[in-house]
Amino acid sequence: MADVVTLQVENGVARVTFNRPEVLNAFNDDVALEYIAHMNAIEADDSVRCVILAGAGDHFCAGGDIKMFKDMITWSAEKRFRHYRTFLNQVHVGLLTMMRMPKPVVAQVQGAAAGIGLSFALAADLAIAADDAKFTMAYNQLGVSPDGSSSFFLPRTVGLRKAKELAFLGDRFDAQTALDFGVVNRVVPRSDLEATVDEWAGRLTNGATQAIGRTKLLMNQSFSSSAVAQLDAETEHFAASTATADFVEGVTAFLEKRAPKFSGK
Repeated sequence: MADVVTLQVENGVARVTFNRPEVLNAFNDDVALEYIAHMNAIEADDSVRCVILAGAGDHFCAGGDIKMFKDMITWSAEKRFRHYRTFLNQVHVGLLTMMRMPKPVVAQVQGAAAGIGLSFALAADLAIAADDAKFTMAYNQLGVSPDGSSSFFLPRTVGLRKAKELAFLGDRFDAQTALDFGVVNRVVPRSDLEATVDEWAGRLTNGATQAIGRTKLLMNQSFSSSAVAQLDAETEHFAASTATADFVEGVTAFLEKRAPKFSGK
C-alpha cells in the first residue's frame, strides 16, 4: 500500500482521506484499491459508528488523474476499454460498500470536487463544504460519461433537467450554489470546516447507531420501492429497532428527562 488513501479510527469515527495533495487528490488505480480496502475494513469494524470522507491539503478530489489518462491515449481503443471497465467495476464495489454500510458517511469538501470527486460527495450521506469549494461534473470536457454514482445521485438531488445541464455543459458552481442545489448540507468558512465535520461526526457517533443505519437503508431504497413495499420495510425496521438496547435507553432517558447515552447496540 502506498498510503494514497489513509485511514484513522478514533472514538468510533473512521476518517478516510484521499492523500495525494500534490495532484489535488486526483483519483487513479492505487487510490481505488486503497479506498476499497479501507471501506471493507470499516464495514467489518463494529467499533466504527460514523465515517468521514476527506481530502488532504487544499482540495477534496479533482477527479480522475490526467497523467493516467495521458499515458493511456497511446493505447489501443480495445485496451482502454478493457482497462476502464475493470477499473470502474473495482471503484464501484467500494462505493457500493460505502452506500450499503449501516454507518453514516459525511463528506468534508474543500477546494476542488470535480468528476469522481463530486460523485463521492454526492454518494456520501451528508456533505459539509468549505466556502472555497468548487464543484463540476467535468466529464464531458474529457469526452467521457459520468462514473462513481453521479448519474444516479445528481438527478435525485437537483432534478433531472438541472442534472443534465450540469453534466452536458460541465459548468463550475460554487459552494453556495451547491447548498442551494442540495448537493451539500451546509457551507462554513474554510477555517471552521474540520471542526464542523467533527462536531457532526461526534453527534452521529453518539446517536442510536442501528437506528441511523436502518434509516439510511430505508431512505436509500425508497426511490426504487413502491409505497406498499416501503411501508412493509418500515414495519420490519421499526420493529427490529425496538429489540435493541438503544431503544430501551432512548425511552428510559426520555422518561427520566435526560440526554440518552446510546451504545450502538
